[in-house]
Amino acid sequence: MQEINGFRVSDSVFEALSAKTETARKNDALGRDEFLKLLMAQLENQDPLSPAEGTEFVAQLAQFSVVEGVQDLNDSFEGMNTSLKSNQAIQASALVGHTVIVNSAVARLTTAGEVIGSITVDEPTDDTLLNIYDAQGVLVRQEMLGGLEAGEVRFGWDGRNEAGESLPAGMYRFEALASRDGEVVALKTYLGANVNSVTIGATGDMTLNVDGIGPLSISDVREIL
Repeated sequence: MQEINGFRVSDSVFEALSAKTETARKNDALGRDEFLKLLMAQLENQDPLSPAEGTEFVAQLAQFSVVEGVQDLNDSFEGMNTSLKSNQAIQASALVGHTVIVNSAVARLTTAGEVIGSITVDEPTDDTLLNIYDAQGVLVRQEMLGGLEAGEVRFGWDGRNEAGESLPAGMYRFEALASRDGEVVALKTYLGANVNSVTIGATGDMTLNVDGIGPLSISDVREIL
């Protein structure tokens, strides 16, 4: 005879229950089905000369309620996780084909012939210059923006050079320079680019494959147009 939580159980039943319990331990948790089987086996094999007291039985039921509650909570969390992933997939698919504004110095000029973006001015400037270079590093356009107050300055480039000629589609680099008290400093640029596709990782992380720039986290997106 063996004793489990105050119940006397035959050796054969104890060995069978021990095997089931060991299997449950390997799964990191004792499931409610295993717990209920264990409780029923204890009741069926208790010593008739020394039956379990009511308090012991109530304690067993309380333990079962806790196990069942944890199981239900795990099921609820699993359902919420599945729902969140589904929502992420829907949001991700909605981004494909949209233009996003991201921190970048390069952007693709499409056949539509326009690149939009912004310049972050951290402090007022005496003068501000926007240079645009082609893929070979040749300066194709220069915009004098003058003195600017601190803030975000939006701009749009129509894809034309200094002579007003339309330039071919391709990658172009943007450079914003500011003059303050005779010193020239570079300013941060944010450019618009198309979202070609979206990838959702195993952990739910969303990666945007942005045209001309490459993979970016959703946190890198400043604005969605």
